[in-house]
Amino acid sequence: MPPSGPSTVVDRLVVAPEIADALHAGRPVVALESTLISHGLPYPANIEVARASEAAVRAAGAIPATIAIRDGRLLVGLTDADLEALAGAPSGTVRKAARPSLAVALEGGGWAATTVSATMIAAHAAGIRVFATGGIGGVHRGAFAGSSDSANPATLDISSDLEELARTPMAVVCAGPKAILDVPATLEYLETRGVPVVAVGQDELPGFYARTLGVPAPASVPDVAAAARLVETHLGLGSGGAILICVPIPPADALPGDIAAEAIERAIDEADAAAVAGPALTPWLLARIGELTDGASIRANTALIVNNAGVAGALAVLLAGTVPG
Repeated sequence: MPPSGPSTVVDRLVVAPEIADALHAGRPVVALESTLISHGLPYPANIEVARASEAAVRAAGAIPATIAIRDGRLLVGLTDADLEALAGAPSGTVRKAARPSLAVALEGGGWAATTVSATMIAAHAAGIRVFATGGIGGVHRGAFAGSSDSANPATLDISSDLEELARTPMAVVCAGPKAILDVPATLEYLETRGVPVVAVGQDELPGFYARTLGVPAPASVPDVAAAARLVETHLGLGSGGAILICVPIPPADALPGDIAAEAIERAIDEADAAAVAGPALTPWLLARIGELTDGASIRANTALIVNNAGVAGALAVLLAGTVPG
């Protein structure tokens, strides 16, 4: 049962013993989100990528901490049975928890999967400094277009991921913003909110499914060791906010940039025609892009998720014992 009466995030945490021991000893831990399992990929690809991500973190020398909500508690570290329950749950039975919906998810009972923002909240409360995800949310196309009285009004559809990145100190490893977004506007928003965006091993921002979509990265470092030094400096400043470490998908798993762009544009046009919007938009687009690419985008998505987990594990190992608490 959840705590009776008012309670903080820390009061709601249930940290798995292995993770609690690692944090107490200063050993590296990597947080992993659970929305990728419940809402991001079809079964059985979702359970396969969840297990592979945890294995990649361990192979790098760190401890994985997949985070989810169950019966009013924030679980930091899931059992394999928990992963299976999330992966195999019927559609619509697992809530999606972000900062705006976190209290609702905690009070709703049952399972809720944590997005980037909710995962960061729980991980930070537990003392975890490195988090791996697939791609971050951001500014959706059309968020700032038009006006309130035009035929095509601005949607103001902006992911709460961006505000969480601006407020919660953590290293977040991803493959860049999801390619379905307005990527330049997302970068501008992150700059305004003071979030460093760093590409690893290349001067252009990773393109999620593709190695790049031709957008210059605000900053870059040659390798993970250099990224770790930059993360240590950023977190050590104590100025608040995360640092976004953007890792390109491995070449063997990447979609050619033109094929990825064509599928994305077609899916967006079809979503507009079908009036798909709001929380339903991102999963609809990802599923449709999968259809348009004969499953290649889904394979790329799973590959980049696992790759990011491994890089985050390596980053956490380098940072262990060096990042201020």
